[in-house]
This record gives sequence, C-alpha cells and structure tokens, in this order.
Amino acid sequence: MNFTVRRATPADAGLIADISRQTFYDTFAASNTEADMQKFMDGPFRHDVLKQEAEQPQFIFLLVYAADKLAGYAKLAEGDNPKGVEGNAIEICRIYNTKEFIGKGVGAFLMNYILDLCRSMGKDQVWLGVWEHNERAKQFYAKFGFTQFGTHDFVLGDDVQTDWLMKKSLATEL
Repeated sequence: MNFTVRRATPADAGLIADISRQTFYDTFAASNTEADMQKFMDGPFRHDVLKQEAEQPQFIFLLVYAADKLAGYAKLAEGDNPKGVEGNAIEICRIYNTKEFIGKGVGAFLMNYILDLCRSMGKDQVWLGVWEHNERAKQFYAKFGFTQFGTHDFVLGDDVQTDWLMKKSLATEL
C-alpha cells in the first residue's frame, strides 16, 4: 500500500478535529468508562478546542493518506520539555491511524516520516507520552528505539491514568 503525507494547514482544522475525536474514541473507549470518555470528549477534545489547536503555529499536524483516503494523522509540538529531555527536542503528541488502517503499515510509515522531518528540523530528540496499559503502542515505540525515562499523569474524565514518557535521540542519526 502506498501512503503519502501532507502537512496540514489551518484550513484543515475541522478535518483534524474530526479525525482526532474519532481515532481517540476508537482507541480508548473499550478501556474506559463511557462517562470518562464523554467528559474528555466534552472537554479537551471538544471539536472547537481541537480546531483552535490546529490553527496554532507551535503545532505541526501531519495527515497521512492511502490513495485519497485519510488513514491517520500526527501532531507534533514545540515547547517545554519534561525533565529528562535535553537539547533541541520536539514532542510527538499524537500518532493515530483510523480503524480501517490499523496493522497496515500506516503507523510505521508515519513514524519514519516524523523522524526524518525532525532530523531535517535539526532536532536532537523526540519524546512522547503513552498510556502505561497500551502495550501495542509501547511495543511500537520501542521498535523505533524509544526508551522510557519517566511517567506523568494523564486525566481522562475523572480517571487519573499514568503515561510512560519515552524518548529517542536523533543526534547520533544525523
């Protein structure tokens, strides 16, 4: 399957909000209560909040397509780094595939694209947070050389969950 990536523009804000909500719900609804999921969707994952985020310059949104069908997306953020991340780093805030494309190579294609993009931007490290119970995602990141360096709280509704913080050095790969 051939994939292409394009950098989203502010005009894509509605599309980004739609795919963000869809993929987050599809990924986590079965592992959380309906009340917690609804509270999260009605809070930080409200459509208007996500659209506003997509228009902010500190965020980079990437849309991946299989032919002309949207297969997934990623969100990168420039900003403050957590303790344990030094140098010129960037966060991978989200990397999700639509349900139809899970297990079809979209994630690996997108991660390779992200890592190449970060290298071209002169980044030394990339880092991310992943839910401690998301074994598939933790294995995926480990396959790409990410290692755990800490944890932080992630609040989903009223449920305080633990995310692993993982990082990857790009300095030796330039």
